[in-house]
Amino acid sequence: MSRYAVDPLTALQAKEQAQKLAFAPIAFQAAQSLRELGILAVLDAAGPTGLSAQQIAERSGVSEYGAKVLLDMGLSTLVVTQGGDNYVLARLGHFLLHDAMTRVNMDFTADVCYRAMSHLTETIRSGRPEGLREFGDWPTIYEGLSRLPEKARKSWFDFDHFYSDKAFPELLQRIFAERPKTIVDIGGNTGKWSLQCCAHDEDVHMTIVDLPRQLALALDNAREHGFEARIQGHPMNILDDSQPLPAEADIWWMSQFLDCFSPMEILRILRRIRAAMRPDASVYILELFWDRQHFEAAAYSLNATSLYFTCLANGNSRFYHSKDMLDIVEEAGFVVAEQVDDIGLGHTLLRLRAG
Repeated sequence: MSRYAVDPLTALQAKEQAQKLAFAPIAFQAAQSLRELGILAVLDAAGPTGLSAQQIAERSGVSEYGAKVLLDMGLSTLVVTQGGDNYVLARLGHFLLHDAMTRVNMDFTADVCYRAMSHLTETIRSGRPEGLREFGDWPTIYEGLSRLPEKARKSWFDFDHFYSDKAFPELLQRIFAERPKTIVDIGGNTGKWSLQCCAHDEDVHMTIVDLPRQLALALDNAREHGFEARIQGHPMNILDDSQPLPAEADIWWMSQFLDCFSPMEILRILRRIRAAMRPDASVYILELFWDRQHFEAAAYSLNATSLYFTCLANGNSRFYHSKDMLDIVEEAGFVVAEQVDDIGLGHTLLRLRAG
């Protein structure tokens, strides 16, 4: 039975959770402030005996009033505990301070998504990423990535790379088992995957397909790492049918790329690749599917991130249920030759062949 098939809450529990949702943005900001103001670090250093509010204020440089209101909210959100007059860092607070995944997710939410989410209702009504106006006047966030404010840009790339990077070691072994000589990296972003491939195999040649502004950054990175002879760029908008795809490849690669498009756009992209590829070539899709996650927190995170796609990225994409993607793959004329779950931090790898 699906874990979502039955309402797990009593009426009293549901009402309690409703109040937590009502104040969730405030709770998030309090947790962020506890971390950014150094209060969590001060408590971490103090150990299990903890510190009084006055001691915390002195050691963090925050007023005692400021420390108290944040710490009391921290009690309600289980970030800290209290014994007598002393506050103590709780397990949840430890993860807020030390866990890399939590830090990346919180920074992405705070620096990229937070203000934009106030436009979510408007976005759902219009079908356009209305929250993007908080950063600039672009049709999608991808045209504006290189022009985001530095803090937001860093948090965006840290978030994007954190999940894909964890999957690289296993992926390289799987991909190069086919001994490819040429790989087309569609939506290559900063070129991280292409750089990994060139470092792994001294004979492979990469072609990165991406928007011109983003491609320029990827090619700069290729030159910086000494791979300019084996990494070339193919500037294009993948949705512009007048711009041709590269003509030759052993492998066509898309990592966390198709989630940036609507179902009909994904179908168009896959059909374009199907028409351009050699009959013996392979197409690899690396994606995060919310229904393939072992932990509820992972599915929760992916469904929340889907609303980033809605409100900021383009207004019509998301992290998909695996069945939805597989239906599109079949309609595009592909068969799934291999499907591997649980790569890295929850990725699924699809290897496709022309049907």
